[in-house]
Amino acid sequence: MYFWSGSGWKVFYVVGIFCICNNFIANVDGSIHDYRNEVFTRQSNAFFFHGGSEGLYASKHLESSDSFPDKPTKGKSFIRFESVTFVRPKESASKQNEMQQNTGLVEVIILEVKERERIGGSFLKTNLICCTHNLSKEGYCSAGEVIIQKNLDRPEWPKRFKIFFEATNEEVLMNPEVVEIDRTGMYYLYFMYCDPQLEGTVIKGRTVWKNPDGYVPGKMAPLMTFFGLMSLAYLVLGLAWFVRFVQFWKDIIQLHYCITVVIALGMCEMAVWYFEYANFNSTGSRPMGVTLWAVTFTSVKKTLSRLLLLVVSMGYGVVRPTLGGITTRVLLLGLVYFVASEGLELFENLGNINDFSGKAKLFFVLPVALLDACFILWIFSSLSTTLEKLQMRKNLAKLELYRKFTNSLAVCVLLSIAWIGFELYFNATDPLSELWQFAWIIPAFWTLLSYSLLVVICVLWAPSRNPTRYAYSEGDDFDEEGVSLTSSVITGDMATKLDRNVVYGLGEDVEEDKRE
Repeated sequence: MYFWSGSGWKVFYVVGIFCICNNFIANVDGSIHDYRNEVFTRQSNAFFFHGGSEGLYASKHLESSDSFPDKPTKGKSFIRFESVTFVRPKESASKQNEMQQNTGLVEVIILEVKERERIGGSFLKTNLICCTHNLSKEGYCSAGEVIIQKNLDRPEWPKRFKIFFEATNEEVLMNPEVVEIDRTGMYYLYFMYCDPQLEGTVIKGRTVWKNPDGYVPGKMAPLMTFFGLMSLAYLVLGLAWFVRFVQFWKDIIQLHYCITVVIALGMCEMAVWYFEYANFNSTGSRPMGVTLWAVTFTSVKKTLSRLLLLVVSMGYGVVRPTLGGITTRVLLLGLVYFVASEGLELFENLGNINDFSGKAKLFFVLPVALLDACFILWIFSSLSTTLEKLQMRKNLAKLELYRKFTNSLAVCVLLSIAWIGFELYFNATDPLSELWQFAWIIPAFWTLLSYSLLVVICVLWAPSRNPTRYAYSEGDDFDEEGVSLTSSVITGDMATKLDRNVVYGLGEDVEEDKRE
């Protein structure tokens, strides 16, 4: 079968890769596929246009008829065609006979990805997609139509609809059709024609894809439940932190306020995403305002989370009272990351599968990846410096605290690297989205990992009656880099004080540890 072997298979493979890459970067494919004067691509002796692909669950209550426009759609899974119109060139239409009824054929084909081998003539040992007169004479197919091998177990599949141009008309409107899905699977929609005289024909209109429980695409449906559960998880964490915060409010340090803000943003982010998915599921379209809020909450939380990790690694509030002259660099990195992250999130959640090319995706992904790498390098570099200072000063309590934090962070980084490898393997081995039911796990992992790391920070830096265990005290050293950047001239008294701290810092820290 030529369409699924040789160059024909490559086309389908490329389409599959395109869809998977889109879902790897943009999880939202959308339940409504719009066609705005889309062109057909030539393949072998046929022309085709990929109308969309979705993972669909089987209807909970099957109907004997394929269309049910006047019946309730609750529990139904279907593909509905709305105002799908084909427009052929004027030159092609003018060549036709005004008295002839059918002057051009466009076929609509819906198939499950597992049945892709049934489209084309491979079972006839031919590379052709469209039936020829010779094959028609042998009774295998009808001349001028796409070759389809029927499934004996499902005689009505793959689905085929025929739309004919009449006389010299340039346009033809497809009748409103609703195809009910009776088996769970990944479904592909193709518009095809075999007549070379129709070359240049375009398609406009839209198709609506619905699952039994709503309009959210099958691969995204579990995420709605996941966001609901994560909202509860952040709520529990927020309540526990609030109780601790109020209980020891006299011993609160600046770092605790930063952690509180991150927790609050996480709660808002998960709640807004759940509301956005719920609305999408019930209406079939994404509310622009809610989506923008969800995207912004995500970008702000991601930025502040990374800044929190960075300032904690630098010893802010623990080893040093301020960040000194490097504050500007920290804030600048955070601002740049927020802009890059916001752009990527908007692309992922507001873009459409046909809107952007692969180069456009890289344009949004690469800056975020590079900035993440900068954060990781700076965080571990700062941790190394902080641990070295604490070890030299024999501050055992804070040293143990930072060792636990470093180990937790290292585990998260290793898990991230392993998961990225798994993502690459998953997408490389499943180019046609046959494992679409498990795709939601990939984005869910990153949310869980971020939450887990936040929990670790909350446990390590929880408010207590003895804040000197992790809070900065006068006996701690100022960071030399911060001092040098904030003051161009150090007075003799300050220099003497710094030297005295360096010389006698060990004794002071031992006394501090004894007090703790």
